[in-house]
Amino acid sequence: MTDLRGDDAAARLRRYNRFLLLVAGLGGLLYGVDVGIIASALPYLQATSGLNGDQLSVVVAAVLLGATISTLFAGWLADWMGRRWLMIVTGAIFVVSIPMISLAHGYGPLVIGRLCQGVSAGLIGVVVPLYLAESLPAATRGKGTAIFQWLLTLGIVAAALVGMYFSYRVDAVAKLGDAQRLFAFKDFAWRSIFWVSLPPGLFFFVGGFFLAESPRWLARRRGVEAAAAALRRSRTEQEVRLEMDEIQAALQAERAQRGQAKESLLKRKYVLPFLLACVILCLNQTTGINSLIGYNTNILLQSGLSDLQAHWGYIVFTLMNFLLTIVGVMLVDRRGRKFLLSLGTAGVVVSLVATGVLFARNERGNVDVRAAVQALVRPDQTLTLDFNRALEARLLAAAGRPAAAFGGRPASLSVIYAYGDFQFASPVVRSDQTAAKPIAIDRQDSLPANGVVAFFTDPFAALGPARSAPLVIRHATLTPLPSTENGWVTAVTLFFFMGFYAIGPGIVVWLALSELMPTRIRSTGMSIALLLNEAVSTLIAAIFLPTVGHYGYASMFFAFAAFTVLYFLVALLLLPETKGRTLEEIERFFAPPDRAADAIPQP
Repeated sequence: MTDLRGDDAAARLRRYNRFLLLVAGLGGLLYGVDVGIIASALPYLQATSGLNGDQLSVVVAAVLLGATISTLFAGWLADWMGRRWLMIVTGAIFVVSIPMISLAHGYGPLVIGRLCQGVSAGLIGVVVPLYLAESLPAATRGKGTAIFQWLLTLGIVAAALVGMYFSYRVDAVAKLGDAQRLFAFKDFAWRSIFWVSLPPGLFFFVGGFFLAESPRWLARRRGVEAAAAALRRSRTEQEVRLEMDEIQAALQAERAQRGQAKESLLKRKYVLPFLLACVILCLNQTTGINSLIGYNTNILLQSGLSDLQAHWGYIVFTLMNFLLTIVGVMLVDRRGRKFLLSLGTAGVVVSLVATGVLFARNERGNVDVRAAVQALVRPDQTLTLDFNRALEARLLAAAGRPAAAFGGRPASLSVIYAYGDFQFASPVVRSDQTAAKPIAIDRQDSLPANGVVAFFTDPFAALGPARSAPLVIRHATLTPLPSTENGWVTAVTLFFFMGFYAIGPGIVVWLALSELMPTRIRSTGMSIALLLNEAVSTLIAAIFLPTVGHYGYASMFFAFAAFTVLYFLVALLLLPETKGRTLEEIERFFAPPDRAADAIPQP
């Protein structure tokens, strides 16, 4: 009978831990949906909403603004209301945002709905890894947090697949030749894309009510008995006793120093792990991951692939992220964080250098056509370039190059332009894509609508003078398009980049965010570190297209590779191995030298 009760108890613990991983992991799915869904919905939203360029930009950027604001307060909120309740509130915000967006008829509701999505993403990025780190046993904490990243990649893949499905449906309706029906279906398409993300949001919201609160938060706020009760939901009685001993010891040490609170926050046990987590999160962005996801299709187009091939390349790219994350999930608690991050960053460096070499080889044939494009600016300071083979030949002739300069191959054109202090980059267009939209540059569509938007666009630029400044072409380049074979080789190097990123940095970054920081500063420190992560991501997104326009794709890939070399050195030399260690043991590793006996041995 005792064995049967023991078996029942073990089965109950397994069921609860799986349920915990599923619910918390769904937070990653929602985060991925928040990141990826707008790319699928935007073409149809743009075609049917009647919004101008500035308004669409705000709708797209509202998620980033909402995430930045909520990330700033996420740590404080997690300490105030608890990790579990903040997850529930986050799920509610996400659920409310979906009908707000999908039923919207106008600019205001769309922006508010997208802001809500951003708020939920910012809160999820802090509270879910925080909850997992504090609630899971040391032996499975890495796997549990990795599942968050795995489902995040699933969210991005799901958004891409849903977008591909509707692109085929829209193409089928377009072939019927009924403009009104096509307009109605495009309107239905973008609304449906958002509706698809509602079920996982509802499950995340409802599932939160059936989870136990973080035992570390309970120990600090409700007492050790409440913490022990929460631990019993996921641990055996022996594990509960051992872990409670460590939690109580950490609490006693913290209370003994409470009278010196200001001084203690400057000690190495707080400063070193905080700085290390911040460095890792910032370097994670300087791999170029978000830009290579966001501009993947454009990159593949410029590498020589056709439009359809580039879109399928992006699908494979996201699938690599998803599938290799599964490998990382299986390895993170076996081989450890340090090994995976070192392996992943080394592979990322090689992949980025290989991609950069492929682009550098082709970009040697670039032709500067800035003066020729400037001459095409109209008196009203607008410019429309319907880039085709004829215009390509004209621009080459104006630059003193023969029409056959590229050996009969088509070319791509990138333009960097400015009105006053505000600088912009046009989409890169190809001369062999006759159905593509022309480059259309207009002051009203380019400049921010008001001072607030202008500040977030460029805080150092003056909007008033830009409203009357002439259109200046600062850079315009023709680049010969390489072969389709070159395009597929480039795609393979990017697939390797994504695979190495997924197996290493993609998983370990969330563990570094949640594991390294001591309990006392964990929630607030995670908020600050994630905010720095988003700031670096925003900076890279802002400079990516202008840098590519000025210096080519190769320069960006080599720059990303250089930063990733630094990332590799940080992983190899500074990151401690935290596999199988409790949060309290990790905290003791960063304690002063006189407590080095408790430290984690370096591998």
